[in-house]
Amino acid sequence: MSTTHPTDADRSTADAADVHEVDLAITGMTCASCVARVEKRLGRLDGVSASVNLATERAHVTYPGHVTHDEIVGAVEASGYGATVLDPGTRLAPPEHTHVREDDLRRRMLVAGPLALVVVLLAMGPWTFAANPWLQLVLAAPVVVWCAWPFHRAAVAAARHRTSTMDTLVSLGVTAAFVWSTVALVVGPGHHPREEGHYYFETAAVVTAFLLLGRWLESRAKAQGRSALTALMDLGAKEVAVQRISATTRATTEVVIPVDDLRVGDHFVVRPGEKVATDGVVVDGVSAIDTSVVTGESVPVDVEAGSTVDAGTINTSGRLVVEATAVGAHTTLAAITRLVEQAQTGKADVQRLADRVSAVFVPVVLALALLTFVGWWIGSGSATTAIGVAITVLIIACPCALGLATPTALLVGTSRGAQKGILIKGPQVLEDTRSIDTVVMDKTGTITTGRTRLTGLAAEPGLHPFAALVAAAAVERGSEHPVARAVVARAEEKGLKIPDARDFVALPGSGARAVVGGTEVTVGLPELFDEVPAELATLDRPGTTVFVGWDGRARGALTVADDVRETSAQAVRDLRAAGLEAWLLSGDTEINARAVAAKVGIEPEHVVAGVKPHEKHARIAELQESGRVVAMVGDGVNDAAALVQADLGMAMGAGTDVAMESADIVLVRDDLASVPEAMALSARTLQVIKQNLVWAFGYNTLAIPLAMAGLLNPMIAGAAMAFSSVCVVLSSLRLRRA
Repeated sequence: MSTTHPTDADRSTADAADVHEVDLAITGMTCASCVARVEKRLGRLDGVSASVNLATERAHVTYPGHVTHDEIVGAVEASGYGATVLDPGTRLAPPEHTHVREDDLRRRMLVAGPLALVVVLLAMGPWTFAANPWLQLVLAAPVVVWCAWPFHRAAVAAARHRTSTMDTLVSLGVTAAFVWSTVALVVGPGHHPREEGHYYFETAAVVTAFLLLGRWLESRAKAQGRSALTALMDLGAKEVAVQRISATTRATTEVVIPVDDLRVGDHFVVRPGEKVATDGVVVDGVSAIDTSVVTGESVPVDVEAGSTVDAGTINTSGRLVVEATAVGAHTTLAAITRLVEQAQTGKADVQRLADRVSAVFVPVVLALALLTFVGWWIGSGSATTAIGVAITVLIIACPCALGLATPTALLVGTSRGAQKGILIKGPQVLEDTRSIDTVVMDKTGTITTGRTRLTGLAAEPGLHPFAALVAAAAVERGSEHPVARAVVARAEEKGLKIPDARDFVALPGSGARAVVGGTEVTVGLPELFDEVPAELATLDRPGTTVFVGWDGRARGALTVADDVRETSAQAVRDLRAAGLEAWLLSGDTEINARAVAAKVGIEPEHVVAGVKPHEKHARIAELQESGRVVAMVGDGVNDAAALVQADLGMAMGAGTDVAMESADIVLVRDDLASVPEAMALSARTLQVIKQNLVWAFGYNTLAIPLAMAGLLNPMIAGAAMAFSSVCVVLSSLRLRRA
């Protein structure tokens, strides 16, 4: 009897057929090099591939059956970071630790700022009393030790794994400046190798304060991007009224339970104004459902027994009983949420240029400092002199201006944008504007106002259109349907006297009927009438058209639609003048979408109608695959995934919170004309950031050789650091005139 053992090939084949996925929450990442390190470490596991996202602090890991979760978590921890496996129920929730870290950075920044200011005044002012340097030491100590602790901690963690980051240089520079100054103060100028009597306390304090400010701004920007997921999940109902049948009396009662306890097959009640708790099929009742959350359609959809409804949509009128067909992660709303997260994960995470070059810049500076020490020791024969010059190299290379280049320009640029009604969420947004060539716009709430009103009124020959309107308003005044409200509102705007109606009857999914002045009047779809005159039946108007009539004959036609914004046409012209191609992407009908496109000047071949949320996401991806760089403008939850998938997402300020959180730019003025303005401001801000970075790198490139040559004394080094930072700030302030 023989025993056959599986070979590596057999195991590989089995694993290929047994592939699993898991999501991890990662803690401790600060820059792009951290992402690369985690991905590289996970990639060392047999058959494991990982995609790590710095903005969401998530890792999506694909692994074969023989690899365990403990091994995956262990690999992340071995790279110097924390990891937690997320179960499907909480996978979409934002990291709990992020707000704690942001608050911590803010506290440290608020302590470091005032202390650094006082130290600078003491160092640069005319005060020469004996206790001055000791007072600088006392004030700078908490800044260097406590306020700069995040940088020290990250530097130590990187050192344990034999790597370096920008935090390494910050930590070394701040520590070197403080230790050098402390030694100089304690030993005394007569024994110190450089006897100018200047100390680096103000340099250590200012570097820490400014870099904490930059790190805090960066943390806030990332938190805004993550909150889109929270907003999506908040759209769902929290509780639901479920029907239960008593085992003894067989009577049906309603029990309010948490939506998480809802199960497939349960019957639940949705009253007017309530959200539909989960995907399901209507088993009783008639109503109109506001589906703009999912489809983007401006006019609510009539539903009755047998109609399907989606989680997160809103019941506008009648009472419904719905049978749950999908719950939890399987609902349409959950699918939209996953699309947003997947789009965030797949989107290239553009990091600051300082972070991208840190992998080269930091080791080079450390090597130069070591080379300086060795060279001066050999050349001068004095280890003390060599140490002094080497520390000067570290101090002059400390990336103060480099760390200020992006946050200061971003701060001024976004402040200027806020004055113009344009909110830019982060530095990565600015880079995304450079090569945009296609702008895709949603229809409802973006090009149009999103508010329904009566846009068309026609009557058969011999009947005044207002007579048809009065008859329809008399019937519709008894209905809560949005179309009915638009008809009644138009009649009241015209000052028409609306007669009373009796014997009102709602016709599920079709219309309504009532007796007006002794005549039975019907309002609704054409199938409610025996005869529809050709001049009414052939009307081809954008929007939703209903008919009004009596004695079996339709006498008038009323069309309800939403208005095109007054500035939309000019905005499209401005975009085209800037060399951008305009597209319309809508969940509304083909006729409605094309009519709106014609009004604003979008070519028919650039109109895509009747698309669901996942199709919007897919359409954006298709345009990108064809080589286009796409900006998406929208306002609803149905636009959220597309906004994130696009190279640049722009949300109208009157839209949903989800759209605004998913977008890169929010247009507070709720005006499509803000789109070209936002892109121009973004481009200008990016230009200033690039100029700041060129200056910062140029400063380091020129100053480091001078420091290595021993030509910089402490006073010059401190002044150069301050001058570099001031230049960057003044450069950024130019954006106030943009």
